[in-house]
Amino acid sequence: MSGACARVELPANAHLATNGHGWECERGYQAGVDRCIPIVLPSNAYLDSMGDDWKCIRGYRRADRSCLEIEVPSNAFLNVAGDGWSCERGYRETTDNCVPIKVPVNGYATNTSFGVGWACDRHFRAVGDACKPVEIPENAFFVDAAYGTGWQCVRGYSAVGAACAAVQVPTHAHLDYSGHGWECDRPYRKEGDRCEQL
Repeated sequence: MSGACARVELPANAHLATNGHGWECERGYQAGVDRCIPIVLPSNAYLDSMGDDWKCIRGYRRADRSCLEIEVPSNAFLNVAGDGWSCERGYRETTDNCVPIKVPVNGYATNTSFGVGWACDRHFRAVGDACKPVEIPENAFFVDAAYGTGWQCVRGYSAVGAACAAVQVPTHAHLDYSGHGWECDRPYRKEGDRCEQL
C-alpha cells in the first residue's frame, strides 16, 4: 500500500547497495534487469578495479569479447598503456609498420608522432624536403619561427623586400613602439610623409 516500505529482494551473488535501498552485484558479476550475470573472462584478460568488467593484459587489445595479441613491428615498442605500439625515435608510423625518417642535411629527427618527423638546425629553414640556410640581410637578426622570412630588422630599420632600409623619420617625429616605423610628436599629426601641427 502507499507509504509502505518494501523489502529489497537480493538476487544471487548480490548485496545491499551502500544506501541500503537497492542492490549491487558482487565482484565478478554484472547487473542484469533482476539478476547478477557472471562475467566471462576471455584468455589474457583480468577483472578491472571495479570488478564489473574486464581488461586485456599488457600486450593485448580488446576486440569484441576477446583479447588479441598486439603485433609490434620492427623498430617499435609497446606504448605505456600496453594496448598499442609506437615507433622508435628516427622512425615514423605507417598503417602497420615503422619506416625510417629521412633527415636532410642540417636537420635532426624530432620525437613527435606528427609532422615530417624532423626539424632544421638553427639558422636553417625547411624548404620542401631540405633545410636551406636563412639569408639574413645587413641590419637584421635571425628569428626562430616556422613562418615569415626567418629574420627581422633591428630597431630603426624596416623590411623592404629582402633588405632592411633605414626608417626615414621626418621633423617633429620619432620611432614608433615597434621601432620599424614612425609617429608624430604631440601636438603634430601625420600628413603623408611629414608631421603637421594641428
